[in-house]
Amino acid sequence: MYASTFIFKAGQYDDEFHRLDRRIAEVARAIPGYLGEETWENAAAGLIQNVYFWESEEALLKLISHPAHVEAKSKQARWLDGYRVVIAKVIREYGDGRLVNPTEDQPA
Repeated sequence: MYASTFIFKAGQYDDEFHRLDRRIAEVARAIPGYLGEETWENAAAGLIQNVYFWESEEALLKLISHPAHVEAKSKQARWLDGYRVVIAKVIREYGDGRLVNPTEDQPA
């Protein structure tokens, strides 16, 4: 499993940002190998993290190379006050079972 984490500081959003953001989420969820996602916010630092989980690096690369993602990346400076991306191979995941696992199917 792979995790792609997009960490950013929000700037000024406009309609185009929201359109692209929705489109990228739709595309990601439709890619075979998409496993789930989580969003986290660090209010004190003003940072937001979107974490997408993938079955393979190939699935992740499909999102990265999608035209909507390429467009958003080229325009990010209009909407964000900085960002970074972390791509990681997940070696292990475990817990006590009481937290929802975003990579497991959720009830509709």
